[in-house]
Amino acid sequence: MKKILTAGLSVAAVSSLAFAANSLDANPNYQKLKNFHPQGVSNDQCLMCHKTTDPGIVADWQHSKHAKAGVGCVECHVVPKDYPTAFKAHPMQGANWTVQIAVSSVTCAKCHAKEVKEYLNSGHSRGAAQWLAVNGSKHGYLMTKLAYHYETLKGNNPSFGMSGEKLMKGIRKDLPLVRANEKNPRVSDLSVANICVQCHGAIVKLDNQGRPDAATWPTDGIGALYPDGGVSNCLSCHSRHKFSAAEARQPAACTNCHLGPDHPDKEVFESSVHGHIFETNHEDYNFETGEQIPGKTLRAATCFTCHMSGINGLQATHNVSLRLKWNLTAPSSFLKTGGYETAGWAFWNGGGKVNSKTVLRGNMKSGNPNGPEAARADMKKVCMACHQATFTNNYFQRVDAHVKVYNQYFNYATKMLKDLKAKGLMKSDVWSDPFFKLYYYLWHHEGRRMRHAAAMGSPDYAHWHGVFQVMQDIREMKDIYDYRMKMLKKYGDPKKVLENEVPMPVVTHE
Repeated sequence: MKKILTAGLSVAAVSSLAFAANSLDANPNYQKLKNFHPQGVSNDQCLMCHKTTDPGIVADWQHSKHAKAGVGCVECHVVPKDYPTAFKAHPMQGANWTVQIAVSSVTCAKCHAKEVKEYLNSGHSRGAAQWLAVNGSKHGYLMTKLAYHYETLKGNNPSFGMSGEKLMKGIRKDLPLVRANEKNPRVSDLSVANICVQCHGAIVKLDNQGRPDAATWPTDGIGALYPDGGVSNCLSCHSRHKFSAAEARQPAACTNCHLGPDHPDKEVFESSVHGHIFETNHEDYNFETGEQIPGKTLRAATCFTCHMSGINGLQATHNVSLRLKWNLTAPSSFLKTGGYETAGWAFWNGGGKVNSKTVLRGNMKSGNPNGPEAARADMKKVCMACHQATFTNNYFQRVDAHVKVYNQYFNYATKMLKDLKAKGLMKSDVWSDPFFKLYYYLWHHEGRRMRHAAAMGSPDYAHWHGVFQVMQDIREMKDIYDYRMKMLKKYGDPKKVLENEVPMPVVTHE
């Protein structure tokens, strides 16, 4: 136990050194904004109109800590006239100022520098960059193709600098529906704004007057990329315009995005003992403070308790990756050995420029700068605020074993996939290929449930919604694999095998 405590306590010192490596001042727009002093504008001027046109917004602000501290419209929405997000057509402007509609974390950092730095060091900050990193990332290319061309039917129209011809490659030619929006790509772009964008974020675009494009804004996406270099706008957790920290600490703040078949953290939490205690004892929780003290501010852990709170000697943090040993969302789980995240800082330091050096997939291994065992030691400290050391150590041995069992399944599936590809036995349209769909469900749905549920204490999701379904996936995949290999021996031509294959409907395990 002494070793665990020592590893946990060393994080704060290392964190302070690592923060120095990435300075907020590297973004020239941050420097410009924090040194800006608008002339001849007051919150009362804004309220003259907005009390009537936007009473809900004004009411939220009036009940906020910002209002009590004298922080209002001007501090967040008034910017220099030449600022990248300036709304040039606003009816009220001054000699040296106008307003911005799309407010980013650059504005938040003027007062909340520590929190923004911690956020940029976390995996959350790669939310948009990860799936839009088209130029230098195979993952980004595939996600862009899935969202814009498979799902929203953009056809042969280009996206993010990629040729439409390349993006259409492999998509079934006998399915004219896929080209439905080829001549009206705006429909596809607006449709994507309802899916990936709302959780991950987009590259926010403005017209020449500074009005945000509907295909990219509004977005509360956790890693939205703004023209001033801001990453996110903090609204994913701190809803506008009250920006309540207590509200952001509630489990509901996380479950906007962390739910559903691919990462059912909401459902996993609710079906755990921790979730049961929370749902039946709300009166035992105080989210007004970032310090979590069993018996005073909580009875059992919530998302905030484990991943962000100040508890049992740990400092509260906006780096949600700091206490994580494993990456549990990747196709194959690996230890988080990569230190701090890089994607958020790349865009921040680029001042809002969009190119292959600023919109990166990021550091999938981002975690604790002292390594995965230090992360685990910190998480154990969280647990040991309520649980005894033997209980905690035994629990995490079981978590690690479940992750390793999942990896064994995945490695076997990958071996079959590579073999089929090498022999030309995979369909070019992967979403029409039953083997590939099962492979995808195995890691993206069932496998994530299996791993997340083990880590968060939900037996039904770890078993019936998790490993049992992974086991079923493997058996179905093996049958397809064996059948195709058998037919290859019969025909000697992989194209003939696929052409003559009997349709094999995939049973989805939701």
